[in-house]
Amino acid sequence: MLHFFKLRYALCLLALSTLAPVALSSADGPFASLDPKAISIRLPADLQWQGGENGIEVIPLAGDASKPGLYVILVKWSAHHNSRPHFHPNDRFITVLSGTWWVNTGRNYDPQHMQPVPAGSFVTHYAKQVHYDGAKDADVILEIVGMGPETLTPAEAGPGTG
Repeated sequence: MLHFFKLRYALCLLALSTLAPVALSSADGPFASLDPKAISIRLPADLQWQGGENGIEVIPLAGDASKPGLYVILVKWSAHHNSRPHFHPNDRFITVLSGTWWVNTGRNYDPQHMQPVPAGSFVTHYAKQVHYDGAKDADVILEIVGMGPETLTPAEAGPGTG
């Protein structure tokens, strides 16, 4: 099961690292008068979800989560999908943009006791602290800001470890 979870996360990071942001050309439409050295605009039609493996889709907005430095991504959790206990090497700053995000902490996976976090909320995942999260009956969209390289380390309690 842990191998599957690592593979799922690796596929998500691969999608993030291979997608290059597409900036709106300064010669396009109403933004033609703007200096492209001063501003980059990506309209909603330019933001295409990538991935979809196991209920997770991403849109990289800035940086590259697989490399050192700041990154900003949008993450969509499809309904009825969530992660297993894990941790990340660095703090992550998360805004719930839409839907209700469900979260819990600890190494024992207990989805019945996940807590709802409504749209508009701000959450910090602290470095190396175990948590799990996802979506219950409806999709949820998050903006995640962090420092790369971003990794995920499974941390679920094994049988008999309580």
